[in-house]
Amino acid sequence: MIRVAILISGAGSNMAALLRDMVGDHPARPVLVASNVAGAGGLRLAAEAGVPVVTVDHRGRARDAFEAALLDPLAAARPDVVCLAGFMRVLTPQFVARFAGRMINIHPSLLPKYPGLHTHARALAAGDGQAGCTVHEVTADLDSGPILGQARVPVLPGDSEETLSRRVLAMEHRLYPAVLRRFAAGDRTPVLL
Repeated sequence: MIRVAILISGAGSNMAALLRDMVGDHPARPVLVASNVAGAGGLRLAAEAGVPVVTVDHRGRARDAFEAALLDPLAAARPDVVCLAGFMRVLTPQFVARFAGRMINIHPSLLPKYPGLHTHARALAAGDGQAGCTVHEVTADLDSGPILGQARVPVLPGDSEETLSRRVLAMEHRLYPAVLRRFAAGDRTPVLL
């Protein structure tokens, strides 16, 4: 069985989608949900699902000290795969290297378009006809790792950041579990929705 750790910063809706899928014949099981934000809503959801949780607060710590502290519970959980699910911290190349080929992330754009923040505003400002989300392998370069899956949604007339964000998030909840299921089975063929 593949062991999965999930890193979150907030409510954890993508984490919840992953947890709901990791049952039955799924090749993976959650072994830890960690957050850099004390009181993150996702921690409560994970604990209610019986998954061990931990908070490693980043505030007041140098990046290397935060990452060293985060490695302790990760090492204890011994994950085979680390999923970033709304984890709003940029990780150093040294941290990423520890999980090379085993760390994945979901991003709310059709990468390579719009890495980083404000993806929906950027898609709307550009007049894009489609938006979407991407699951990718995490590498030292922000939002640049090999693509493991993408889902597209149309940009509708009159869309705002909020309306577009809601439709993209609904697709994230479908895409990320599908990619993790395939990835945990050793298959890196991209999932396209």
